[in-house]
Amino acid sequence: MKIRNFTLSSQAKDQLIRLKTRTGIDTWNALCRWGFCLSLREESPPTPVEIPADSNVELTWQVFGGEHAELYLALLIERMLDDRLEITDRELARQFRLHLHRGIGYLATPGLVTSIASLAEIAGAS
Repeated sequence: MKIRNFTLSSQAKDQLIRLKTRTGIDTWNALCRWGFCLSLREESPPTPVEIPADSNVELTWQVFGGEHAELYLALLIERMLDDRLEITDRELARQFRLHLHRGIGYLATPGLVTSIASLAEIAGAS
């Protein structure tokens, strides 16, 4: 099972640009990982909406996950099993996009992330 590449929505791109400025984290993939994991932590599944791939930001799965790409895939599969979803390549890609964009949206909540320290605080919250 694989996710090869993905394109962010324009809204997510704009949110990530603001987050890069606030945190000083200058890579898309690091912020995307934070958002993805934040969404996985939520008890409810993401709302199944269509997310446009209408930006010029495209990442490969390997760039997103880096040396831990298999771990992120395993986390996604585990979450899908918990949500009683069928594990197919198509559904993996769909659920990944839903979690990624939901998490980026959470991180972009006004006043939530104002620095890298506040990002770390969110990670420590339960």
